[in-house]
Amino acid sequence: MTTAPSDPVAAVGVASQVVLSVDAMGGDKGPATVVAGLARFLADEPTARVILHGPEDQLTPMLAKRRIAGQVTVRHAKDIVAMKDKPSHVLRHGKDTSMWSAIEAVRNAEASVCISCGNTGALMAISMLRLRKADGVNRPAIACLWPSRNPAGFNIMLDAGADIRADQDDLLTYALMGASYARNGMGIVRPRVGLLNVGVEEHKGRAELKVAHELIGRAAPKGDFDYVGFVEGGDLPSARVDVIVTDGFTGNVALKTGEGTANLISELLKQAFNNSILSKFAALLAMTSLGRLRKRIDPRRVNGGVFLGLNKTVVKSHGGADATGVAAALHLAYRLGKSGFSDKLAARVATAVALAQDAHQEGVRPKTDAEDEQEQ
Repeated sequence: MTTAPSDPVAAVGVASQVVLSVDAMGGDKGPATVVAGLARFLADEPTARVILHGPEDQLTPMLAKRRIAGQVTVRHAKDIVAMKDKPSHVLRHGKDTSMWSAIEAVRNAEASVCISCGNTGALMAISMLRLRKADGVNRPAIACLWPSRNPAGFNIMLDAGADIRADQDDLLTYALMGASYARNGMGIVRPRVGLLNVGVEEHKGRAELKVAHELIGRAAPKGDFDYVGFVEGGDLPSARVDVIVTDGFTGNVALKTGEGTANLISELLKQAFNNSILSKFAALLAMTSLGRLRKRIDPRRVNGGVFLGLNKTVVKSHGGADATGVAAALHLAYRLGKSGFSDKLAARVATAVALAQDAHQEGVRPKTDAEDEQEQ
């Protein structure tokens, strides 16, 4: 296996100018934070160009203050998608919003990738309506980065909550899309893919998981990835795998559990180090090591969930992201845009469709409960 660079936002791909379409208004902290993150990103990538969507009278002074007006074009959009807005409402009444405008620029080929900190459900709904699903994709997925023991420091998990359901064909598609993301987004030449289950034994799990296990194993040679088989929850941060495939319900529960556990550990460490004078002194001595740990697991460095399975690329930044987090999401989007990720992903999806059709012709199907009991 070829490992990725230690920085998950290290650039890969061909050298060419990339235009990003950025929704300035969706985040919890307002457009000033998005512009601050934009300034950090453009300092690292001065050849990049950005279309920034939102109220022109608010954004223009911010860009002038940061001295990046020459690299950014403001696209006026008077309305905002709020976090509380329902996707159905946004689809009916959101054509004048900054989020809709950002997606539209990608649809019209004015930009390569869309980035938004806004409402996830609304962003997915608009993306599916305006960009459409790629041929052969039944359910798009959200891919997120998970801190791990791998040299890259992170594993990819999908689906993280785009759809709570996924059958064996969907899981096969997720495997190929995840491998393509690992290759183009993290520079891993031959990713290792695992299928999340309640155990690593082949007889465990739901019927569709067992069929997906067989389908993904068959797809590995053509998909240019290594299939490690079933993995368990404990493998999410392990060095055994690079891509973890699961349905959106399981993935979202795992993601939220991981976030909650990380916050708990952080709070307990703070309480422990503030407990006494001696513990405060110990914290002072350990400050350098704690700083390295904090940097290693800092979620801002991996901010950005990628919508996979659409005809274009959309990156969802965390709604509460600060300037560092926004810059990380922009770096990720820029790297995917440079690599021609959308076209490569479409090729992988076509492979998944062909493999699924072959499997159906060969009679690969989920076993009934009776057949499963007989086998056990």
